[in-house]
Amino acid sequence: MLDKERSFFESNQDQWRKKFPGTFALVKEAELIGTYSAQEDALAAGARRFGLQPFRVRRVDDERAPVYIPALDLGILSADSQHPVRR
Repeated sequence: MLDKERSFFESNQDQWRKKFPGTFALVKEAELIGTYSAQEDALAAGARRFGLQPFRVRRVDDERAPVYIPALDLGILSADSQHPVRR
């Protein structure tokens, strides 16, 4: 999931660090949709534009590779299992 977005981000990250330092990139497939000063703004823009479709938001100068699932963060999906945990 989000393989195109991850690959596109990683191949452009060095350039974006110089051009858009301290911002959050919104990426869909192999396109930079925009950069935002706040993560919440990038998430809101992605949700408005793409709805339930996956997209990637990541800080351009972040060295870590975070795992991010927009639908979980936005409350669209729940991580609660339908099956109870047996003890």
